[in-house]
Amino acid sequence: MYMGLIVISIVFAGIGWLVSNKLKSKFATYSKMPLQTGLSGQEIASQMLAFYGIQDVKIMQGEGMLTDHYNPQTKIVNLSPEVYNGRSVASAAVAAHECGHAVQHAEAYAALKMRSALVPVVQISASMQRYLFMFGIIGIASFNSPIILMIAIAAFGVTTLFSLITLPVEFDASRRALAWLDSSNVTHGQEYTGAKDALTWAAMTYVAAALAALVQLLYLVMYFMGGRN
Repeated sequence: MYMGLIVISIVFAGIGWLVSNKLKSKFATYSKMPLQTGLSGQEIASQMLAFYGIQDVKIMQGEGMLTDHYNPQTKIVNLSPEVYNGRSVASAAVAAHECGHAVQHAEAYAALKMRSALVPVVQISASMQRYLFMFGIIGIASFNSPIILMIAIAAFGVTTLFSLITLPVEFDASRRALAWLDSSNVTHGQEYTGAKDALTWAAMTYVAAALAALVQLLYLVMYFMGGRN
């Protein structure tokens, strides 16, 4: 059973790596496509927040590449340097997407609220999973214990639920971003098409993660049910 989880993890790690590389490739391509408006990611984020009347969210420059995110607790849109200062299709897409999360927060989007509420539980579950894997390395046979299997199923169940709830949150943020980029005329023609393509591949990283979590959970459940028969 333990080796089965290892194989599944390796397979989906490979899929995740391929999707991540594709995303980086897309980002690199659209980072070279300048916007006709000449707006930076920071300026685009400011305009989108202002359009929705959001005044209590700050826009800050973070560090690293593709580290952009919105923190609902601090109400800060963190943009990587390339996005914050960039004046490209990629910068526009990412900046608008992160502001899409800020709009979700302001409008009390149900899926975002549910995901935020699960964060503390997910952190505990993720820690449990790490210990379960370590325990498995020391004694694989111990995983045959129904109690340990039930703990593993519960831990993987929480992280799977979180991954699945993340999907509508990310897709909706991209939908809001693209709608605003189009209606505000920040992107035109091929710029809009490029922004949509970039955000689609960004979403695929979450799809891959959700599939990996779901397959691992189903494997554990099937193993548990098979052991009872």
